[in-house]
This record gives sequence, C-alpha cells and structure tokens, in this order.
Amino acid sequence: MAELFELSNGSMVAKISNFGATITSLLVPDSDGNHADVVLGFDSVDPYMKGAAPYFGCIVGRVANRIKDGKFTLKGEEYSLPINNPPNSLHGGHKGFDKVLWEVAERKDGDTPSVTFKYQSRDGEEGYPGDVIVTATYSLPSTMSLRLDMEAVPQDKATPISLAQHTYWNLSGHDSGDILGHCIQIWASHITPVDENLIPTGEIMPVKGTPFDFTAEKKIGNSIHLVPVGYDHNYVLDCEDEKLGLKHVAKLKDPLGLRILNLWSNAPGVQFYTGNYVNGVIGKGGAVYGKHAGLCLETQGFPNAVNQADFPSIVVEPGDKYQHSMLFEFSN
Repeated sequence: MAELFELSNGSMVAKISNFGATITSLLVPDSDGNHADVVLGFDSVDPYMKGAAPYFGCIVGRVANRIKDGKFTLKGEEYSLPINNPPNSLHGGHKGFDKVLWEVAERKDGDTPSVTFKYQSRDGEEGYPGDVIVTATYSLPSTMSLRLDMEAVPQDKATPISLAQHTYWNLSGHDSGDILGHCIQIWASHITPVDENLIPTGEIMPVKGTPFDFTAEKKIGNSIHLVPVGYDHNYVLDCEDEKLGLKHVAKLKDPLGLRILNLWSNAPGVQFYTGNYVNGVIGKGGAVYGKHAGLCLETQGFPNAVNQADFPSIVVEPGDKYQHSMLFEFSN
C-alpha cells in the first residue's frame, strides 16, 4: 500500500512515498532556523494516486523526458511506446515509474537516515523491452543535504534506461508564489535545442548571447519572456568541479538569499523546467500552485537519445548497471 516515510536528522525533514518514489515534502531551515517546505506537492498520497500531480516529486522512467513519436529501434527490432504527450512518449508512458507502487526494500534510522525503494519493471511494460530491477535510495548524509542514488539492472535484454527525479523546487516555500525572482547558475555552456514538438534537433547549441545563458548567476525572470512558454530545455553539463565523484550541476538561490541549493550529479544533462504548464493545482495546506510556482532540475540522459546516435547512449546491456546519483546540498 502507498505510505509516507519520514527521514529526519534534526535539521531537515523529508517525507517520501513509495508511490512513485516521490518526495512529498522537504523542510529546510534558513539562517534564522525558520523551516519552510521547499517542494510542491500534496498533504496525503491520495492526490498523487488519483493523477492530480504534474509529476510532483516523483522518479520518472523507464526513460525520462520525450521520445520522438514514441518509437525507437534497438538490435534491429522496432518498439512502439504509448503516445501520452502527443506526438511523443513522455516520462515512461501512461503508467511510468511515477505511477507505480515501489517495494520498501530497506529503512535505516540513526545518523544517516535512509529509505530504499525497489521496483521490477517487466518485459513489454509501457512498450519497453526486457525485465529491469530498479532501486532508489533517499538519504540525509549530512545536516543540510539530501541524496538520491538510483540503480537499474536489465535482466535479460538491452533496453534504454534514463531516470530523472522530478521535484518542483521553491526555496522561499512551496506556497510563496512564483520562482521568477530566484537566481540560478547552471554549469553548462550548451543546450540541445528543440523543434516545435520539444524534441531535440540533434544540434548542440552554445548558450552564449542567448536567453539560455546561466553560466553566470542570473535571475530566472530576467529573460524568461524571450523563451516561448518558458524554460523546458536540456542543458549539456560541463563542470570540471567534482564532489564525491559528482559534477556541479546548478546553484539556486531564493530572492532573499535565505536558502541556497547546490545540485551535484553524475548525469550528462539536466532538464531546466520552470513549471510552465502548472495551472491552478491545489496543493499542501490549500496552496494554489500557478504557472512558474516551482522549477525542476532533472538530471538525466539527453531527451530522445535512443534515436540520436550522436548523443550519449542510454542503452544498458544485461549484466551492466545504470547508476545515477544526485546530491542536493542546502546552505543558508
């Protein structure tokens, strides 16, 4: 059954559900010790199960982001996926990893509290080949950090795998309005530009001199009006700086600088999404989430990589292991 699990270390408190391996709440203190819940979501598991969430807080897969026309060819065989974001397949299809019940494999309290979820994705599920065993471990490794370690092991067939964590962040608090006043720096000097259906063209485009340039810290609202609809683009990560084997992805600050989030990951890309399609969702405590109420930083393989030979491959062979880690480091 769907439950909520609490991880607490005296400084931060995370609530995570085994439905979709979803972060539903994360309390983070500011410099005065005042806690705010910095993720969009719902008070109970019910709305998630009823499909009310536009991917709030969940893990998406078997393949995150869009696959063109819901088709790909692997080992000479063509596969067709559900078209749930016409004309494409998005975030694993109609019933991706965000809409399934994960098994609770392990729970740990103590200095580094953690919870590990496990899911077995069957051959043919949502059109994908082969059985895959997936695990996701959320932990609080230090007083001000949250870590996610995802692994996936194909059992019998090669298959594309690219998981993403889809939390919507608002460092001022989930109920504080939009994120246009937040400042962000993204360690990426290129994006993968998209066509009218939001599928990458295959080009790797420099951000210099465009509204997509966040190589230096910049307010999100400064140039969002120059991007039709808003930001929803894959950035090609190129930071040399490492921590615990992970690369610096982004640094996010709330308008008053009370909370800062540094994100580290070992993925090749990050989807920067400014909640463009959120519209009047009633969330925690009756808060109404409108357009740009939160932003996502989804570290990932490149969108539609399974159809783009020049993109880093997301195909995993049996006997190999997909491994994707994210470290969310807060400061105030």
